[in-house]
Amino acid sequence: MERNITKRQLSLSNGQDKPEIWVAYQGVVYDVTESRLWRDGKHYEHWAGQDLTDELPDAPHTSEVFKRFKAIGKLQSDR
Repeated sequence: MERNITKRQLSLSNGQDKPEIWVAYQGVVYDVTESRLWRDGKHYEHWAGQDLTDELPDAPHTSEVFKRFKAIGKLQSDR
């Protein structure tokens, strides 16, 4: 996984601006486009195109859920 993804690129892949639906968790960007649970870029109270690391504690599942999705790159840190 060599690809670096900026926060801007992530934010544009929100299911609204582009057909891709991406989310990030602990510095890794995942493609959730094929998930019916992320249709239109929204999953319950969570929106695609952003880092969900801080939101996971409020979710009814663990980080194991990310194993279902393809990791497509690393989220570039702010400089």
